[in-house]
Amino acid sequence: MKTEFPSLAAIEAAHERIQPFIHRTPILTSSAINEIAGCEIFFKCENFQKVGAFKARGAANAVMKLSDVQKSKGVATHSSGNHAAALARAARVAGVPAYIVMPSNAPDVKKKAVEGYGGEIIECEPNLKARETSLETVVKKTGAIFIPPFDYMDVIEGQATCALEFIEDQENLDIIMAPVGGGGLLAGTALVAHYLNPSIQVIAAEPKGADDAFQSFHAGRRISQTKTNTIADGLLTSLGELNFELVKEYVADILLASDPQIVEAMRMIFERMKIVVEPSCAVPLAALMANQDTFRGKKVGIILSGGNVDLGKLPF
Repeated sequence: MKTEFPSLAAIEAAHERIQPFIHRTPILTSSAINEIAGCEIFFKCENFQKVGAFKARGAANAVMKLSDVQKSKGVATHSSGNHAAALARAARVAGVPAYIVMPSNAPDVKKKAVEGYGGEIIECEPNLKARETSLETVVKKTGAIFIPPFDYMDVIEGQATCALEFIEDQENLDIIMAPVGGGGLLAGTALVAHYLNPSIQVIAAEPKGADDAFQSFHAGRRISQTKTNTIADGLLTSLGELNFELVKEYVADILLASDPQIVEAMRMIFERMKIVVEPSCAVPLAALMANQDTFRGKKVGIILSGGNVDLGKLPF
């Protein structure tokens, strides 16, 4: 049976629903970067979003759609960072508890954000099995509602609002690029582009050291992440099942970037645009720079996914 994904009307309703809890983020350009890249790039700055990442959208939508009875039990998730902070904030706004399972090696800047929003952190070993087992225990003990970080319809619907704004605010885009980890942002972006302007190519970018989406895309079947080795700590998760369905149908390509290329792109954004981005956020620009012929002369939209970087550990 074919999965029913959110309609355009549902995504527009989600956008309306989360208005009080998000920023309509600006689109910035850099003539210096355009010259180096050989194309015209428009950066949708979700690094300026509430909690410093696009994840604020999906978390707010998922929490706001819960019934009063569900809300009273609180919400729970496992996440290494941005979704954790986003859910903690959405829960605080809704006046409900948030229980966040985080791996022990999650960046301090992201742990502090969760605590700052009043989320209760439960630390676990840095592997998926430990995350899932710890979460199960928390849900059993508290009765909290599990809000997954990406493979969840209400979250995909919320993340889709980013591309909705992008296409409304920036006409004539030939391509939209988004990073891919679990795939919620990419799936939502691909869905909105399909609804609003199917001629826009959606191209994903992924680190070479965590390339399960690339492998899955080319194999035509979902291949889970096994070993990861990349600076892009926000993109370590395996591509979600729901998201893979949308990726197969509506994404034109997935391009890879090495860690040195990611660091170079990150540095370029810092130096040329004077804005803070985290490594995962720089992956699309890195992939574009590594494949300049694909983009030459085009109008390219890049979603800058987040800016939660530990400034004490900058790679340059």
